[in-house]
Amino acid sequence: MNTLNKLFAGSLLIMGATAFMYYKKPLAAQPTSPENPLPQHPAPPAARKVQVAVLLDVSNSMDGLIEQAKAQLWNMVSVLGKATCNDVAPTVEIALYEYGRPTNDSRSGYVKQINYFTRDLDEVSRNLFKLTTNGGDEYCGHVMYTSLTSLEWDASPDNYKVIFIAGNEDFLQGDIPFTRACSEAKKKGVIINTIYCGDRMQGIKEHWNLGSECGTGSFTNINQNAEVIDIATPYDTVLFQLNIQLNATYIGYGQAGRANASKQAEVDQLNYKNNKAAAAQRVAVKGKKQLYNNSSWDLVDASNDDATVLDKVALNTLPDELKNKSRNEIKQIVATKSRERTNIQKEISAVSVKRDAFIAAEKARRSTKTNERTLESEIEKIIRQQAQKYNLKIQ
Repeated sequence: MNTLNKLFAGSLLIMGATAFMYYKKPLAAQPTSPENPLPQHPAPPAARKVQVAVLLDVSNSMDGLIEQAKAQLWNMVSVLGKATCNDVAPTVEIALYEYGRPTNDSRSGYVKQINYFTRDLDEVSRNLFKLTTNGGDEYCGHVMYTSLTSLEWDASPDNYKVIFIAGNEDFLQGDIPFTRACSEAKKKGVIINTIYCGDRMQGIKEHWNLGSECGTGSFTNINQNAEVIDIATPYDTVLFQLNIQLNATYIGYGQAGRANASKQAEVDQLNYKNNKAAAAQRVAVKGKKQLYNNSSWDLVDASNDDATVLDKVALNTLPDELKNKSRNEIKQIVATKSRERTNIQKEISAVSVKRDAFIAAEKARRSTKTNERTLESEIEKIIRQQAQKYNLKIQ
């Protein structure tokens, strides 16, 4: 082989070896270093939290307020359920207090906590139906301060934390000034909204506007005796049928399983008998996984939150028809129920959108006849305005 050919052959060998090394290089494990870090996958955005404390005057003149509160709960939660931040829906916690009942402890300012912050919306609704009125002293500053110091408010300044206090009589009553409550609210980033039951100017005379001004919230007034509007729609019956199907996907477990499944049905009936519109809104809320979560007693929700639950659940706490099933059989049943629930909730969501559009059109048609301020209308308006401050977009 002449010298030229030897040089050419040597070049080919070098090129081949280089190509081989280049080809193999990406397949070899690369050491990590500040100059050569591992690829980072951004974590999904965390869900925002919304915390709402509802403080209701239960003195003699507040029967209408309680009736409105029973119906408005599902609208309030439904509105919050339409909120998203970075396309993620927030979790919603509700707390409930009553004030102004003389049989409550005078040392506590006649204030009583009905519900601590909870996602158990059935429990909140059932307790609203248990509320009754009785004459007494209404200490607004005391109930606000109690809710601010007794509840575990989230520390994040990015989360919407809000108090709605509704009632009448002078706002300055009691041994705890409202300014002390406002100072506590500012420390914790909680907004205070005041809702006077009666004439707006009378509410100002009785200082209800001061609570909202100091609490960086809104002051409004309602007619607590206004009849709750119950607009029938062509979609209500469909929603109620879907609700029956939805309830059939729940599998109670643990000591509280059977009782909570019974409570779910009970609260369905309480709302249905009281107000069909509220009952339909309740179904819409039950159709949203982020809002209506019963992992504390329902095996489907629990397993979606933590798959290991199915390996640990005490089989003797399950419904009778499942007690003799193997764990593998139970896992298959839960998976089936989960798929069924997802499909039903999608149907509920689609029907609810149509129902909302029908009601919006009907309200627009009736607007020339009545535009009464109620607990429902005012809380919805306030939430829609304030949620924007927390980057929550409500559809």
